[in-house]
Amino acid sequence: MVAPPEGGGHHVFELPRVTALLMHALPRFIEGVIAPVAVFYAALTLLGLNGALVAAVAWVYGGIAYRYARGHRVSGMLLLAAVGVTVRAATAAATHSAVMYFLQPTLGTLTISLAFLASVPLGRPLAMKLARDMAPIPEAFLKHDRVHRFFLRISLLWSMVLFANVGVSLWMLFNESISMYLWFRTGIVAGLGAVGVAVSVWGFKRLVRHVNHEPAPTA
Repeated sequence: MVAPPEGGGHHVFELPRVTALLMHALPRFIEGVIAPVAVFYAALTLLGLNGALVAAVAWVYGGIAYRYARGHRVSGMLLLAAVGVTVRAATAAATHSAVMYFLQPTLGTLTISLAFLASVPLGRPLAMKLARDMAPIPEAFLKHDRVHRFFLRISLLWSMVLFANVGVSLWMLFNESISMYLWFRTGIVAGLGAVGVAVSVWGFKRLVRHVNHEPAPTA
């Protein structure tokens, strides 16, 4: 949110409470992350592997087409879900190996990590787009040079976190049983994600304090 200008045209951005951020982000998280997985597994039970692939792809791209048709903004999470489900569908269509099946989410993660990395030299940090989905951040705040540099660094951070996720997943998939992979890989990946979230939130709060305490621009 934006506080009223103080002593001139300087707008102060106040970070909403964590509960407000969660309530704002939850529908997008369900739409872009939870729903595609639920659709896939429901279709897998009813229609088999090929039917599940078609259903998952149709769900994600149908959601994107629906938003474009209605003139609504497509969330970053939904775009990432589209990238991930495309990679998984292509891989599953090429092979029915059990190892390859569990490799699909890892390939999707690798693609997303590359997307974060590629957004840095392009100067269009993917982390900034995701942050807009997570919180109602005003455009004036996002246009600040310090804010742009911060999101470039956070995009690089998440690229590294996801690369580590991929490394752990690949090692466990090819060196441990499937059951060990499912249980322990989930815990390790959750820990890596928690570290990334903690660093991102701490850095963003610090950024907000710095930007809010900058003097208002003079005419």
